[in-house]
Order: sequence, then C-alpha cells, then structure tokens
Amino acid sequence: MKTLHPRYSWPKLSPPLSDRERAINDDWMRYWHEVLPNRYGVIEKFNHNYPLRHLPDQPYFRTIEIGAGVGGHLEFEDLSRQDYYCIELRENMSAEIKKRFLTVNVATASCEEKTQFADGYFDRAIAVHVLEHLSNLPCAIAELHRLLRVGGIFSIVIPCDPGLAYEFARQISSARIFRRRYKMPYSWLMRREHINSPAEIISTLKGGFEEIDRTFFPLNPIPAVFANLCLGMTYRRR
Repeated sequence: MKTLHPRYSWPKLSPPLSDRERAINDDWMRYWHEVLPNRYGVIEKFNHNYPLRHLPDQPYFRTIEIGAGVGGHLEFEDLSRQDYYCIELRENMSAEIKKRFLTVNVATASCEEKTQFADGYFDRAIAVHVLEHLSNLPCAIAELHRLLRVGGIFSIVIPCDPGLAYEFARQISSARIFRRRYKMPYSWLMRREHINSPAEIISTLKGGFEEIDRTFFPLNPIPAVFANLCLGMTYRRR
C-alpha cells in the first residue's frame, strides 16, 4: 500500500479536509496548546527551556519564531533584550499572541513561503514542535537560512516520532483527550500532522547549518529516538 507521505519527498500533500474536519483541526490545535502546559508541565519545560540554552553572543538581538501557536514559548523568553517576531499560520492563534504580548511583532502567514524580511535580518530563529508538521520542509529551512545572518543561532525541538516511547505517550495523552473531546478517532489527524521524521529534519538541515548541540528528553544518556519523547537541537547558520 502506498504511504500517505513518502519519506524524503516534498511537498507532502494530504487529501483536502472537509469543513467539519478543518474546524476540528483548528479547534484542536488551539485547545492542545492550552492543555499541554497544564497537564504535561515537565515536557513543556524541556520544550521551552531548551532554546534558551544557546543565545547570540550580544547584549541585544533579533529573534524570529515560526509556528508560534498561542505564544506559549514567549512566556519563557526575556523580551527586554530582543526584538521578537512571530509567524503563525492560524488566525485564531496569532490573534491570541497579539492580545497577550503587545510588544511582539506577529504575522499571520506560512513559514514555508518567502517573508518580507531582508536577508540576514535575524540573529536567532526558533521552531518548537513545528518542523515535523511542514508539508514543504525544505522551503521553510531555506527561508530561515536566508533570514538568519551568518553565524546566527537556530534552535529546534521536535518529537521523537515515529518512536516507541513517543507512541506510547501519545496514546495515553493527546489521543485519549482528542477522542473524548470529539468522539472520533485520532489517527486521521496525526497522519496529517507529524509528516516529517527526525531523520528527515536532520538531513534537511545539514546543507546550510552546523550542528552545535543535540539533547534528548527524558533519557539523554540513551541518545536514541525510540527511547525518548523529544529532541532538542541547536545549529549555527553557515
């Protein structure tokens, strides 16, 4: 049987959603961003503290975050020492960022398309649980490479999916909550969402970025995708 999203092939196109499925998809993304920090705080601490480990070596810098959701990561950032820009695809979520963080620059747009910013405009880029979702991952990576100055920092956090530990955790967390909320299976949504594996993401980043850190959660002494839930990586733009 042909897989829905063949590996190492982009763009990865999914069948169109019905109006009901699209409404559920948008509602779920907003709802899950609210549930995650309250119920799974330990994971969220890793997700949002990891990008703070490597910052530009300068007193003031400019940061871009793609797929910013409802601004969950912003709560961990020191906004007094940086100009912070967010790109978020969903209007209902970017509106929430604008309401909560008045000093942050927010654009409702796709991170897979060219932005209005000049080459090398940013010192730092962040993607927290975003790259696994992108149907045209190479285009997004190429745009971030263009936006970052030479030597700029790019920090990512991605799920260890597919992986044994991650699948077990999903079944007792997000899948169970989704089924309870919408009275339907979760698999149709996840097949559309986590379409890029860690290996694909790492391979796509090799061309224009130098890896400077790799940290697994929660079992960093066991540096394997199958045994962990998340992977944090930091790169320097070549």
